[in-house]
Amino acid sequence: MSRLLEVTADLINRPSVSFEEAEFVTWLEAELNKLDHLEVIRVGDNLVARTSLGRDKRIILAGHTDTVVPNNNEKAVIKNGSVWGIGASDMKSGLAVFLELARNLAEPAMDVTYVFYAREEVAEVHSGLNELIQHRPDLLEADCAILGEPTAAAIEAGCQGTMRFRLTLEGVRAHTARPWMGRNAVHRLAPILFELEAFKVRTPTIDGCTFCEAIQAVKVEGGVAGNVVPDSVVLEIHYRYAPDRTPGQAEAFVRELLGPYLESSDKMVVVDNSPACLPYMDYPIFQKLVKENDIEAKAKLGWTDVARFTGLGIPAINLGPGDPLVSHAPDENCSADFLDKTYRTLENLLTS
Repeated sequence: MSRLLEVTADLINRPSVSFEEAEFVTWLEAELNKLDHLEVIRVGDNLVARTSLGRDKRIILAGHTDTVVPNNNEKAVIKNGSVWGIGASDMKSGLAVFLELARNLAEPAMDVTYVFYAREEVAEVHSGLNELIQHRPDLLEADCAILGEPTAAAIEAGCQGTMRFRLTLEGVRAHTARPWMGRNAVHRLAPILFELEAFKVRTPTIDGCTFCEAIQAVKVEGGVAGNVVPDSVVLEIHYRYAPDRTPGQAEAFVRELLGPYLESSDKMVVVDNSPACLPYMDYPIFQKLVKENDIEAKAKLGWTDVARFTGLGIPAINLGPGDPLVSHAPDENCSADFLDKTYRTLENLLTS
């Protein structure tokens, strides 16, 4: 049985739902403090462990400690060459790989900073990585970073930006027996929804990685009573945009797309924005990963904390053993093959 299956199972059996990571982090801190070659610093419920060997390069290996709420899968099960349980994919398996690398590599060829941060699975305002950036940015100084987000042992480079809009359309209230006396705000959604449905997908290719934009209506609020023509409706729109667009360009695109359907009394505001991140697959260390490990590199279509690292001027990619297709699912699992491949890939990078 793969040692990494057992380590992942052990981590799964130590609960760390968002906002409840403290006990897990305390255990992890004790494990890292057993390793004489690491300096371990705790900031809140975030841990940083690093070597100080004076190497020419320093790399960050980072992962979040929290999971979503269990769905009858709080206990780990090892069967059929995989480990099953909450966080098996996202991302106790990635943490297991990093922990084993920390245990086994006392003198890596480049200095390593292991970053274990809290509260990634909840709103950005709670992010443990942001807490580190705010209070101890010195701990995050490095030449590049690899996040252990689930990628099925491949490289998922960069990430798409995510922007949410809140659109309020106005109408005139009236009795449904005489609807011509008013104006139905809900009915005004029809052409906007058709426009969103007809969205022509952009698929720009950057550094060999093809991104795929998407825009969706995700929430509707409206209506007064069963016999009243509604005078207002609110539509929430989620836009995932490729990294060849800045946040300003992304916002301008959506406003241009929907502008013909809006009137002066309507309102459209941006309620959330997380900028995109370029792939940086031309970075030498990332090129080395691809060439020496026969590993696939593709675009990250979701959003991850690689964007926070690149915001600090640190090129970053996603590489982890978890399968993103089963993350957060009741049957969340991770195979020994993906665990072992990810470990070997990173071990080769850190020792060559």
